[in-house]
Amino acid sequence: MTVTLNDLKTNDSFFLLAGPCVIEGETMALHIAEKITEITTRLGIPYVFKGSYRKANRSRLDSFTGIGDEKALRVLRKVGETFQIPTVTDIHESHEATIAAEYVDMLQIPAFLCRQTDLLVAAARTGKIVNIKKGQFLSPEAMRFAAQKVVDAGNTQVMLTERGTTFGYTDLVVDFRGIPLMRSLGHPVVMDATHSLQQPNQTTGVTGGLPTLIETIAKAAIAVNADGLFIETHPDPSIAKSDGANMLRLDALEGLLQKLIRIREAIQE
Repeated sequence: MTVTLNDLKTNDSFFLLAGPCVIEGETMALHIAEKITEITTRLGIPYVFKGSYRKANRSRLDSFTGIGDEKALRVLRKVGETFQIPTVTDIHESHEATIAAEYVDMLQIPAFLCRQTDLLVAAARTGKIVNIKKGQFLSPEAMRFAAQKVVDAGNTQVMLTERGTTFGYTDLVVDFRGIPLMRSLGHPVVMDATHSLQQPNQTTGVTGGLPTLIETIAKAAIAVNADGLFIETHPDPSIAKSDGANMLRLDALEGLLQKLIRIREAIQE
């Protein structure tokens, strides 16, 4: 399906990008997508299924990276076609843009790669929505240059995602001033409520996290008028093959979204 930013901002609600960190298999992906589609349809929240077809930025060589690129991309396509919802996945190198664009509706630029000109331009030229995650090392204002690269390449379908700023070697902190600052650049802004709670660079080589604070981060983001939320979720994060330490349990999603709707309604009064 073809999706635009206007499709995601069709009402007074925020929109949601949610799904597993990485595609672990077709059955799991379809189960998560079905559950979230039911919830978001009932609550009136525009929804984009998120799943990485490959994880390229792992700390350890033995970390799980995926089930195979083509196989995972076919799963993403099946999710979109089955539930008639848009899908988003990460790309890491410029040649991946045209490949992934054949299967998904939105391309995501990982935070570590947000300054990679060739990658941004390649994503822009697909005509898909480009979601650029703010580098952990960048100020909100500096994201104007990443967004402008996409625009200058002929694509105005750009959104920016806040995912925390490096705070020492093993922690991140979220400066909520960044949401209105990035919104002032003229692009929708998403709050990544799960990756912003990562605790990177652990001595085990496996990233830690603080999932008990997902609700706190999400509530604060909606209170300062974030356009969308990014939440990685899994039926059982303890067995997730990637980033389980900072994921939301799938059965906790609906209750959280209900609270966030009430906050959005309150700030619009």
